Amino acid sequence: MKNIFKSEIAKFIFKVLMIYVAWYVVYELWLLPNGYIDEPLSHNIASVSAGILSFFGEDVFVYQRILGIAGAGGIEIVDGCNGIAAIGLFIGFIYAYPGAWGPRVLFSIFGIAVIYLVNVSRIVVLAYTQLYWPQGFDFTHEYSTTTIFYIAIFVLWMIWANYGETVVSEKKEKQNQPAVA
Repeated sequence: MKNIFKSEIAKFIFKVLMIYVAWYVVYELWLLPNGYIDEPLSHNIASVSAGILSFFGEDVFVYQRILGIAGAGGIEIVDGCNGIAAIGLFIGFIYAYPGAWGPRVLFSIFGIAVIYLVNVSRIVVLAYTQLYWPQGFDFTHEYSTTTIFYIAIFVLWMIWANYGETVVSEKKEKQNQPAVA
């Protein structure tokens, strides 16, 4: 069993799984039932999405987690669709991969902002889909926008994998260089 953890890939996968399990337990057992994060986040996503739709000239209605364009039924942003689970997955990838802590924290904040913006864009697309192509709503919700969402997370992780490795390598190189007189 110890030989498995000599591989950097195995260590990475193990760390990702442990971070994700910890996040899942904290989220499912504490945050989700109490609504500490989900409720305000879902309201915020609905409001920001409504602002974008209004900017594009749509007659929009918002009630708590429900957002819609006049003439359509509306979309409820439920706990599974507000991006919290995706943020947990993203954080797991970033903190499991080698890198310096300062840039890691900054990149985490950047990544969370990107995930948030992708999710808002996703909700705007779903609102338009519900109005203009209602028969395609389920497909768009389940496959198209979800795929784009996870591709964005993968791209963010790939950026970190390249950037994080560079930060660690540069520090090691500086430590191994002789002092210049």
